[in-house]
Amino acid sequence: MKNTIKILVIICVSICTNFSYSQDNADTYERSLKLGVGLSGGLPFNDPYSFNVGGDVRLQYNISKTYSLTFTTGYNNLFVDDDGVNFGYIPIKVGYKTFLFSNEFYVMGEMGGVFSVTKEYNNNSMLFGPSIGYATKYVDISIRYEFLKDFPIIKDGIADNGLGQVLVRLAYGFDL
Repeated sequence: MKNTIKILVIICVSICTNFSYSQDNADTYERSLKLGVGLSGGLPFNDPYSFNVGGDVRLQYNISKTYSLTFTTGYNNLFVDDDGVNFGYIPIKVGYKTFLFSNEFYVMGEMGGVFSVTKEYNNNSMLFGPSIGYATKYVDISIRYEFLKDFPIIKDGIADNGLGQVLVRLAYGFDL
């Protein structure tokens, strides 16, 4: 847990430094903030989980026409097979988004922490996730892979850690 906090602090300091550097090197582009509210669903690759459903809020700071920084949080629920206890968690992620091809298609990388809200699991974890997507002025649809480093899984009948999953996100966004 202490390592997770240290890594998140390093990420936040890096982002603040990048904000300052971007402001010092301002060009004619008017930087802006965008807020998005999304729903996501997906499939975990490991047992005992069957699917994942969640919602999120994403704040996006547009550094230029093609580059953005993101901060995302929300709530996800992993449904467990065989009448087990479902696993709820809150992800907190920072990311970097690069727009391609007429500023509509993008690739994005995110990392952060995941905090369990289910007392039976009581695990927190690091999260890593690349994604690709398509965004218009108001609609954003993306597919992402997420790896939750310390989440409990069952691999070949043996308890282990490290959950991988693929999720699809559909969001509505607007300028602030």
